Amino acid sequence: MDLADLVIRENSDDNSLYLSIGSDVLLTINERDAQASRLTKQQAAEQYLEKIKAALSRYRQDREPRQLLRNTFYAAVSSVAVLVVGGVIIQASGRIFPIIGRFITRHCPGIRFRSAEIVSSAAISSLGLQALRTGRLLVLLVIFFAWATFILRLFPWTRAFGESMLGYFFAAAELVLAGFAKYLPNVFVLIIIVVIFYYFLRIIKPFFIAIDQGSLVIPGFYADWAKPTYNLLRLLVIALAAILGFPFLPGFDSPAFQGITVFLGLLLSLGSTSVINNMLGGLIVIYTRPFRIGDHIRVGNVIGDVVEKNFLAIRICTPANQVITIPSSTLLATEVINFNTSTRELSRNLILQTSVTLGYDVPWRQAYTSLIEAALATRYILPEPAPFVLQTKLGDHAITYQLNAFTSEPNLMVFIYSELHQNIQDKCNETGIEILSPSYTSVRDGNTSTIPAEYLPADYVAPPFRIAPPNSQPPTP
Repeated sequence: MDLADLVIRENSDDNSLYLSIGSDVLLTINERDAQASRLTKQQAAEQYLEKIKAALSRYRQDREPRQLLRNTFYAAVSSVAVLVVGGVIIQASGRIFPIIGRFITRHCPGIRFRSAEIVSSAAISSLGLQALRTGRLLVLLVIFFAWATFILRLFPWTRAFGESMLGYFFAAAELVLAGFAKYLPNVFVLIIIVVIFYYFLRIIKPFFIAIDQGSLVIPGFYADWAKPTYNLLRLLVIALAAILGFPFLPGFDSPAFQGITVFLGLLLSLGSTSVINNMLGGLIVIYTRPFRIGDHIRVGNVIGDVVEKNFLAIRICTPANQVITIPSSTLLATEVINFNTSTRELSRNLILQTSVTLGYDVPWRQAYTSLIEAALATRYILPEPAPFVLQTKLGDHAITYQLNAFTSEPNLMVFIYSELHQNIQDKCNETGIEILSPSYTSVRDGNTSTIPAEYLPADYVAPPFRIAPPNSQPPTP
């Protein structure tokens, strides 16, 4: 088809004009169409004719092999240029950014409050470098987007997609800018709220650090309260900032946002009962100070060293290196025994107590001597204050002796008890004392002593049976 075959003709019936190719009518222009364009019918027809010819000419030109080859060359050159530019940006920024970071670290003194450093120069340098990396990423994304739209618009088959993609981008940018401009006052309010609460936490943090380290002493406020108090205060401050800032968020009054808040509130109310109980229990445990990290404690049947504590639970490492987690709510309902508090806070060493039952035939002074010697022979038992013995029970068949010994190493009490029991057996055997505990029944006549053979005399012989007639004195063994 030749473009010269596209002509304007006049319809004799209604004097309208139409564009045709041979016998095919492409477009009709009547008086109303011309008035809408504020042109005469002839001018409107000529204008449409030129547009159609230009569109057909461009359509043919875009699909010519020479033009397609030229566009392919442009696409290849632009792709290489994008790769080169992107590589140069990445390489140059990789060398320049560390220099900028060192410059900021050297010349920015940081933010200090009196003697406490709130924000270090290294933190400011890290923040600046992160901002530069973000800017570099945005630049690379813009370059990539421009390259993609340019490539798509080169070829007639993808030109519509490239133009629509570019249109979507500008429409989205316009929408974002319009929304940002609309909420700009709210953004300023949110920034002010965040800055105020952020720097409030940064200002008060050094005081709690000083209390925790012992450089700042407040009467009645213990050092181990510093960290949990700061964490609790930080949680309250963040919650207050969220309450103040939520009304300024976009879509805060929308039904979707309100539905999400109701759903989250329902989840918290249904599933947080035990969590709240543990948190309250953790607060009580922290502020009543029943133990510290590293203390040797007993909770129910669990005994060991405290290795971690928080608002929800504590973790205890037993002498067998088993780590047991105990919820804070359990601590409120269970007796907690601390073996370190008396030494640390009352200046009174822990007393280890163990009991042994001995027969009435053993002189109690001899029993006292043997038990005290066993205690003094045990490692980590203090010679001063001296160990002592108490008689806690006069039973039907035996006396219960309680050995009390002082130690300054409560965390080793399991091993101290083991060695102490070994020494009690050795000392009693050395002095000829039989430990008949918990119960031992024997006919002494004719029976060998229960003392180990290495503690008996070399010429030891089991005593004979003593038999005597009725109403007569028993023979002397």
